[in-house]
Amino acid sequence: MSVEAFRRWRRTLALCAAGLIGGCAVFGPPDAGPTPTEVEDGPPAPSEVPYDLGRLPNPVPSVEPPSRYGNPPSYEVEGTTYYPVKSAAGYRAEGIASWYGTKFHGRRTSSGETYDMFKLTAAHRTLPIPTYVRVTNLENGRRTLVRVNDRGPFHDDRMLDLSYAAAVKLGFSRQGTARVRVEAVDGTETLFLQAGAFRGKALAEQLQRNLATLTGEQAEVVQQSDDALYRVLIGPLVGEQRAKQLQSLIVAANHAMPLILRIRSE
Repeated sequence: MSVEAFRRWRRTLALCAAGLIGGCAVFGPPDAGPTPTEVEDGPPAPSEVPYDLGRLPNPVPSVEPPSRYGNPPSYEVEGTTYYPVKSAAGYRAEGIASWYGTKFHGRRTSSGETYDMFKLTAAHRTLPIPTYVRVTNLENGRRTLVRVNDRGPFHDDRMLDLSYAAAVKLGFSRQGTARVRVEAVDGTETLFLQAGAFRGKALAEQLQRNLATLTGEQAEVVQQSDDALYRVLIGPLVGEQRAKQLQSLIVAANHAMPLILRIRSE
């Protein structure tokens, strides 16, 4: 992580003192054990990495209320003031992404959630917490969805800090940084097609490949943490007319009629 946990703790205390966030008692000092400055960040031991981490299903975008933490009107880090925005609608940017791993695994994020380097999450300086974004590695074309639940990176040359799992999925965990495109999937209304739900990942991935070729649209296999099913989603799509065109195309190719999912953000 590009900002140390101790600095995040001090920043949280400052925000509490300023009355910018409520319920700050949830945040305490850094976890017991070596302080962040005593430990170098890096990847986990090979024996700790799930064998299929690079194929981790994308999180399912959903409408979530703004986090109680991490969304103050403004906050300051090392003399720079940042102003989180209230909506991610239409956000699209390109820049350098980095990743953070063992040094912050198990520690609190700016949202108050526990950082898990094996989940698809990210840190951004100003996007609302939480926000779902699609990240494309412009150096190899690999893509993934991530859920923004933390603040950072606080380096002028970087725009996004990704979890270790996201870096593995995007193919740059061994090089540290990559040039990426970041696109918010949140908006006034975002449309997806759910083309199938499977208990086995292999069947879902087979359908995902077939439909990506058939439709020419982005197709993803996604799984919610509390759901045993692997769902095949197509999108985000622009307009209901396009969604209905794809429904007809998929049915004509002898697949089941996909469901239209509407994701609304406030």
